[in-house]
Amino acid sequence: MGLLGILIALGLLIYLAYRGWSILLLAPAAAIIAAGLSGEPLLAHWTQTFMRSAAQFVMQFFPIFLLGALFGKLMEDSGSVSAIADFMTERLGAKRAILAVVLAGALVTYGGVSLFVAFFVLAPMAHALFRAAAIPKRLMPAAIALGTSTFTMSMLPGTPAIQNAIPMPFFGTTPFAAPGLGILASAITLGFGLWWLTLVEARARKNGEDYEGNAVAATVAANDEKIRERATTSGTFDPVEVEHGAQSADAPPITIAVLPLAIVVGVNLLMSTLVLPRLDTSYLAEPGWGSTSLSAVGGIWAVVTALTVAIAVLIALNLKRLPKLRETMDAGANASALPVLSVASLVGFGAVVAALPAFAVVRDWVLGIEGGPLVSLAVATNVLASLTGSASGGLTIALDALGMTYLKIAHEQGINPDLLHRVAVIGAGTLDSLPHNGAVVTLLAVCGSTHKESYLDIVMVAIVGALIALVAVIVLGTAFGSF
Repeated sequence: MGLLGILIALGLLIYLAYRGWSILLLAPAAAIIAAGLSGEPLLAHWTQTFMRSAAQFVMQFFPIFLLGALFGKLMEDSGSVSAIADFMTERLGAKRAILAVVLAGALVTYGGVSLFVAFFVLAPMAHALFRAAAIPKRLMPAAIALGTSTFTMSMLPGTPAIQNAIPMPFFGTTPFAAPGLGILASAITLGFGLWWLTLVEARARKNGEDYEGNAVAATVAANDEKIRERATTSGTFDPVEVEHGAQSADAPPITIAVLPLAIVVGVNLLMSTLVLPRLDTSYLAEPGWGSTSLSAVGGIWAVVTALTVAIAVLIALNLKRLPKLRETMDAGANASALPVLSVASLVGFGAVVAALPAFAVVRDWVLGIEGGPLVSLAVATNVLASLTGSASGGLTIALDALGMTYLKIAHEQGINPDLLHRVAVIGAGTLDSLPHNGAVVTLLAVCGSTHKESYLDIVMVAIVGALIALVAVIVLGTAFGSF
């Protein structure tokens, strides 16, 4: 009955979340249902299991949600994201419309701009380019997804995406874990995605298909409550805050627009490799500091520092382009609250499920998957991310339940924790892009498209390409270790 209770609770969570119900209500309700059908104490699981795990997630990762959303909003309102998109448009032109959209999305998201901020800025650019090039607008969502939601989210070393930060406290790694494998996976994903989009573009031209349709106002998608509820479980930015603040009438020069992005990556690298390892952090072992270690918090410190420095430089360089700085910063800060609480609630649900006696069956099945710990870890993160529709939520649930077990196995078998980190993150960033994923739903709405028109192409660039890259990382990591 316990295993059936878990399945019933999970089914209700998925179904009602897809219908637009708030995850803040659904997650604790589903956790109580799972505990009740397992004969476990309900209130104790809610206050002691669910809330403790949710609070732990907020404690660890809220600084990244907060600074990431703030940085994204400042980049948007200063005109920096638009400047980068316009630069790509001018340099590559309509003849390379798909490549321009992909590279613009990759640049801004690798530099730390929130996924949903990128969606709302890139969609108008993509509409204009695709219309000028007579490319079907049904390909827009896949082009934007390839640039923003694949290799820059989970593969490129040093990406400040929350998904890349989540494994760090579990495995004692940095944002630059397994850099060689991450770059290789990025090349595979990008190459496969561009090949597919080029193929379908050529096929569409051969069939006489052109742009068709009109651009859809992004504000419609931003204010759709169902879209908002889904989006906040799969990103770090609440879409409703896109309209708040005030955008600059003048875009900065491209060098000023790109500089904060370069600072995020550069400071992140310096903190991870040079600054933090040289600090005396022995005090962290004291109970007053949580009895922790630099390996558990250093990765988060590096990302937080990088975003803080980039925000300061961004404001200093664009002060005149931020006419309502306080409102912009308020909007950025507010945009982080609902996403972090939504993902934390998913994590709390996962903690309750992991604490139930019946979960032992699931754990044993996962650990017993043939192919070794890398394969079973990839399966675990894939499955949980697909079920929850959230790469960050599914990844945290998997690592909360099994992270220490995998780390122990890695030590026993001589596997570098960096390899666990990269496999886990890439695994969470594949099947999370199923139809109910908040990023997918939001992207389709912003582009004015539907699942029927565009979802197959999203599957190819965001799921198939990423799965090929994941297999390559596992095969090479098994053969040669982390590099």
